[in-house]
Amino acid sequence: MSTDLSDTTPQPPFSDFGTPPTQAYPVLLETKGWKDYKLLDMGEGEKLERYGRFNIVRPEPQAMGKRRKKPAQWERADAAFSGDTEEEGPGRWKFAGNVPETWPMSYGPVRYNGRFMSFRHVGVFPEQAAHWDWVNGKIRAARKAQPDRPLKVLNLFGYTGLASLLPATEGAQVTHVDASKKAIGYARENQAMSGLEDLPIRWICEDASKFVAREVRRGNTYDGIILDPPKYGRGPKGEVWDLYTSLPGMLGELKQLLAKDALFMILTAYAIRSSFMAIHELMAETLDNQGGLLESGELVIREEDGARALSTSLFSRWSSR
Repeated sequence: MSTDLSDTTPQPPFSDFGTPPTQAYPVLLETKGWKDYKLLDMGEGEKLERYGRFNIVRPEPQAMGKRRKKPAQWERADAAFSGDTEEEGPGRWKFAGNVPETWPMSYGPVRYNGRFMSFRHVGVFPEQAAHWDWVNGKIRAARKAQPDRPLKVLNLFGYTGLASLLPATEGAQVTHVDASKKAIGYARENQAMSGLEDLPIRWICEDASKFVAREVRRGNTYDGIILDPPKYGRGPKGEVWDLYTSLPGMLGELKQLLAKDALFMILTAYAIRSSFMAIHELMAETLDNQGGLLESGELVIREEDGARALSTSLFSRWSSR
């Protein structure tokens, strides 16, 4: 479902805890799609995608080349979003025919609803499949090595929950945090759709910064941390999040939440005027004595025929081995 296109140059052995992590960059993590998702075409500032049974057109400033499919295929799309070209900019959906508000899709054992949401979103970020597969592989390997070890995962800014549900299917105990009651509701709907209500997931609607600070005070730790913050945001009580000013402090606290034998930490950043090196250096500074491997680069989606790839976001992720 996803492919790691990192540099294959041999790396030195991983460092032990207490020394700087080995660094690898640039790394391209590529998603080629799956049964319920394909990137069909892109160009001229837009992308044409298939989500389940619907073809959808959305703005994409990074799609600067020419479209390769005939105009009629774009015109027959079931839905199109128009408006501000910024990722979080306002706009509206235009539908062709009777298109439902939600529709079912799946990824592995998890079923979830696609939905036409504000700010061009549809309830899932397909490029994250590269991280989903990687996290589940880490959890699977750890449980094989130590079957009785409880594994705790923290998913901050968790959105509609796929990054929480998937590790839970591998036996992880997941804490999912999001400031939006609506997003938490959608995530729990996805859990029910999947028949996974018995999985050990805590759904917490709270400002992420406040939650992390409280967990540090309590002395709690996690074996894995997933962090997908917005550029700007507000908590339930009006708390302000600004990625450039808020992220460094949060990363310092998250380091304290990593268990001594933690497995991973992932940071993804969307819609920022920066390069992957900026967040790579921030992670390297934060995890300066954590050992393991720190790799950074971009998440990309490849068109269904394999011809072209679209960069969607920046990432930096650490693993213990």
